[in-house]
Amino acid sequence: MRTAYDVETVRAAERRLMARLPGGTLMQRAAAGLATACAQLLGRVYGSRVVLLVGSGDNGGDALYAGARLARRGAGVTAVLLTPERAHAGGLAALRRAGGAVADTAAGPALIERADLVVDGIVGIGGTGGLRPRAVPLAEAAARSRAAVVAVDLPSGVDADTGEVRGAALRADLTVTFGTHKPGLLIDPAREYAGTVRLVDIGLGPELPAEPELEALQHAEVAALLPVPAAESDKYRRGVVGVAAGSARYPGAAVLAVAGALRGGAGAVRYVGPAGDAVIARFPETLVSDAGPKRAGRVQAWVVGPGAGDDAGTVAEVLVADVPVLIDADGLRLADAGAVRARTAPTLMTPHAGEAAALLGVSREEVEGARLAAVRELAARYGAAVLLKGSTTLVAGAGGRGTVRVNPTGTPWLATAGSGDVLSGLAGALLAAGLSAVDAGSAGAYLHGLTRRFAAAGAPVGARDVAEAVPRAWRDVRGDAG
Repeated sequence: MRTAYDVETVRAAERRLMARLPGGTLMQRAAAGLATACAQLLGRVYGSRVVLLVGSGDNGGDALYAGARLARRGAGVTAVLLTPERAHAGGLAALRRAGGAVADTAAGPALIERADLVVDGIVGIGGTGGLRPRAVPLAEAAARSRAAVVAVDLPSGVDADTGEVRGAALRADLTVTFGTHKPGLLIDPAREYAGTVRLVDIGLGPELPAEPELEALQHAEVAALLPVPAAESDKYRRGVVGVAAGSARYPGAAVLAVAGALRGGAGAVRYVGPAGDAVIARFPETLVSDAGPKRAGRVQAWVVGPGAGDDAGTVAEVLVADVPVLIDADGLRLADAGAVRARTAPTLMTPHAGEAAALLGVSREEVEGARLAAVRELAARYGAAVLLKGSTTLVAGAGGRGTVRVNPTGTPWLATAGSGDVLSGLAGALLAAGLSAVDAGSAGAYLHGLTRRFAAAGAPVGARDVAEAVPRAWRDVRGDAG
């Protein structure tokens, strides 16, 4: 599992650790890891041309000490000092002793154009807002050049705590971060600026609290969540999902939600809605009812909303059920906020950015630019777990407090009509199997993201491909053929 902590927590942990270590130890550990990563990216250090973009903080010191290490191995290293009077004195002296050169910002763009590697040590994790004007030409030159760009701890210009980008920022091919991940490295839009992220252990782990700001599950954690039938399992022990979805206009939404539930391991699916004929034609094992959710029969979870049109009555009927409920698509628009807050059984809402924006009364751009704040706010307003779909899918627990899950398997190839309906059915199956709302959303999003590996490899995919690939994603996570 990858975990991320906010800046205040990281700095407090660093202070506790530094109090027990000789002065400068943490910076030397960071510089050593940074220099190693740079050398591996270069391949051949001797004779390479390296430009350090050095700001006034500790990130600038890390860059200078790492540059000194590269210079001692034969690289031609030049430090471009954005604030020469505030550059880290020890790091600057080390670079000069190693044969490195120093230049001012005016010379920076020309040096970058000829560089093999650019090291971004402009702004540290405490930076806010975009790049300052004097740094913008350097970022633009790095973007134009053929040099590889390595960010120190975090790309300059992005917000470490929120993942927001409020101005110009420097794009990296590799970010070398120290001690722990920072939220901005895992959440878009900042994640897109980070490139590949490499974590360097500087001994911070024991000083960090047990509960992180963010966590990203990996195969092992998801495998432990996935339900596996026991010898005595029947369809009810495996979980029966009720799907209230589809309309005369959108019958396909019902078919895809049912597909997600069946492929996601449900013991049975009960379908309620006007698309029964389409569902039965595709999945004859589905239990179809036209009597409404209350009289559909026993279920352990409901999925409501995909393609529902304006059927507010069905949404309201599902919300009073005493089983877990997943609300998606039209159901989000039709659900009464008070009825959602009044529920005692778990509730999972699964909006995309546009739907989240409508629920919050803000623009879509505001949600996409501040995804962490948006998912927490929605979870707090509705008293429900929220899965915010998008370039980085986030899952917050009811109330919006505590650790937020971020899904690492997302891909823009899954941004296709009906893909979200499949996810709803899949997560609904996991709810019916007994997973918590956060676990069902997290594991469902993880499997959903993996389907791209198996659905028509190398070609665009549609929602049907996504549904058909869910069992292969499941086996990939489980590491077996079960």
